[in-house]
Amino acid sequence: MRETNNDNRAPWLWLEDVDSDRALDWVRERNRESERELTALPGYAPLRARLKTILDSRDRIPYIGHHDGSFYNFWRDADHERGIWRRTLLTEYRKPLPAWETVLDLDALARDESENWVWAGVTFLEPHGTRCLVSLSRGGGDAHVVREFDVATRAFVPEGFTLPEAKTSAGWIDADTLFVATDFGPDSMTASGYPRIVKAWRRGTPLEDATLVYAAQPDDLSASAWQDPTPGFERQFVLRQIDFYSSELFLRDPAGGTLTPIDKPEDANAFALRDQLIVELRSDWTTGGKTWPQGALLAIGFDRFMEGSRDFDVLFEPSPTTSLDGIAATRGSLFLTILDNVKNRIVEWRRAEGGWRRRDVAAPAMGALHVSAVDEYASDQVFLTVTDFLTPSSLYLMEAGGDEREVLKSMPAFFDAAPYAVSQFSARSPDGTSVPYFVVMRKDAPLDGTHPTLLYGYGGFEVSLTPFYSGVTGEAWLAQGGVYVLANIRGGGEFGPRWHQAALKENRQKAFDDFLAVAEDVIRRGITRPRHLGIMGGSNGGLLVGAALTQRPDLFGAVACQVPLLDMRRYHELLAGASWIGEYGDPDEPDEWAYIAKYSPYQNVAADKRYPRVLFTTSTRDDRVHPGHARKMAALMREQGHDVLYWENTEGGHAGAANNEQTATMWALTYTFLLSQLK
Repeated sequence: MRETNNDNRAPWLWLEDVDSDRALDWVRERNRESERELTALPGYAPLRARLKTILDSRDRIPYIGHHDGSFYNFWRDADHERGIWRRTLLTEYRKPLPAWETVLDLDALARDESENWVWAGVTFLEPHGTRCLVSLSRGGGDAHVVREFDVATRAFVPEGFTLPEAKTSAGWIDADTLFVATDFGPDSMTASGYPRIVKAWRRGTPLEDATLVYAAQPDDLSASAWQDPTPGFERQFVLRQIDFYSSELFLRDPAGGTLTPIDKPEDANAFALRDQLIVELRSDWTTGGKTWPQGALLAIGFDRFMEGSRDFDVLFEPSPTTSLDGIAATRGSLFLTILDNVKNRIVEWRRAEGGWRRRDVAAPAMGALHVSAVDEYASDQVFLTVTDFLTPSSLYLMEAGGDEREVLKSMPAFFDAAPYAVSQFSARSPDGTSVPYFVVMRKDAPLDGTHPTLLYGYGGFEVSLTPFYSGVTGEAWLAQGGVYVLANIRGGGEFGPRWHQAALKENRQKAFDDFLAVAEDVIRRGITRPRHLGIMGGSNGGLLVGAALTQRPDLFGAVACQVPLLDMRRYHELLAGASWIGEYGDPDEPDEWAYIAKYSPYQNVAADKRYPRVLFTTSTRDDRVHPGHARKMAALMREQGHDVLYWENTEGGHAGAANNEQTATMWALTYTFLLSQLK
């Protein structure tokens, strides 16, 4: 049966029915075809075995989070397929082989309850206490169940707080009360599939009797609420998330429930930090007789701001090459991670004598840096993670106010990095914009255009791509003779909000132009040629490589398109798609569909063009980007006579895989495909 839409294409709408027998039969057949070909290639089995060893390695860094004196870690390895939640003390963690206490065994829980549980996180009652809310997902989707857990007894609390499966937001008000935003029934969810109603739920009462806190509009993205547990500064906040980049923030009176607006720009982020209000700007803001620039970070006394003062301190102001990459707050300091031409540095601001004092932190001048607070309520210590493409990640412990670092853990080398070097180049986009990118390749490789090269990009949602260390990429690609290229195209956040906003909506083509310009520049430099050049991207990056595929098929020899958006005519009708209208535009508006239609991969693939071979990968349990995108594109291309491969994991959610076994399979299939096409 062939179904048509208003542009006379075959939309294969039945493939959007995730659990229908017809759709699943189609998926199983495509999986069998692709697995039969790729797993039979000589390199697949040894590569998969090596990747599984890397993923299961006990020498990986067990990253930790602090609560009330203990340090918690969620861990998967060969003996714990679904994982264990465990804890230790800092004195133990410093040891090469710490003694861990298992708090919750997810494998045992899944067996006992006959559920395919995937860990989805935990929310503690802060700053002290033994109670927490554990989130568990069936198969790795964004929807999850929530259950109250006691870390003292290491057991779920009998008759404790329990919430059924939904895209829930829940947090503690006190030991007996929660803020809950969940599926309360008809009309309680937004068009994007997220909760629009927040309630305060008291222990021992039915959920349906919870007190209404706030209701957002049906076309908003979501609503949520939380309590700042900082001793002496306990405040309650309610957030109306209008879309991805617009929001309203309210201060809630706990006694009467009154909401007082916090007068920030709709597209700005704001949060309370003890006696201060911190505001991060996405656009210029004129207030109090001054104009504060896009991308700046401002601070002001919280009470003074609520009383009308606009006398801000500027903690960060961007330059043409710098942007704010991260913020971490300790008891008395604020650490800013700054990107400077896509390389990190760190600045510390400390409150002293009623003002802010700035200090540049001496940190390794390499790759990527990440700072997180150890205990933001009672400590001035931070964790510092240092990594780059060729140097295994290291985790340090630092104290605010000084530059001394204690090495806590270092990842071993999962591949021999000695033969390789990292270079940073720039390409010229058609409108003249300089677009930076990184290249990782052998030092002695001749520039003769023969090297299998993988170009990776994202270019959306203000997400920055920075250097990273990956045993999987190193072993599966670099060690196999490949060159790895990371493109910092517009739509991302590498140069702040302006870099992101340059590729929004009607300007989306600029992100694709940047990506294609990097591809052409890599070829121009003699690193590779089109038949040896592959591209890979996931989610929004799947849209990116889908557009590159349909616009410039002559540039590439292979495409790995992962959990992608591809049918941009219907994206807003599928799962969370409506929440991305602020990024892409509304296809139901003729003026906006006019520019979306020009690049939407599903609407632009043609039978009379010759395309490089494509591997589509997705997950049945992806409840963020609908697997129907990949299914329909693969089905249409097959009908047109194009050679495509398709693999859909039954679990994994938007990550594509739910455990190390599935992850090893997914990446082995992907890299085996790329090597077979490009080498």
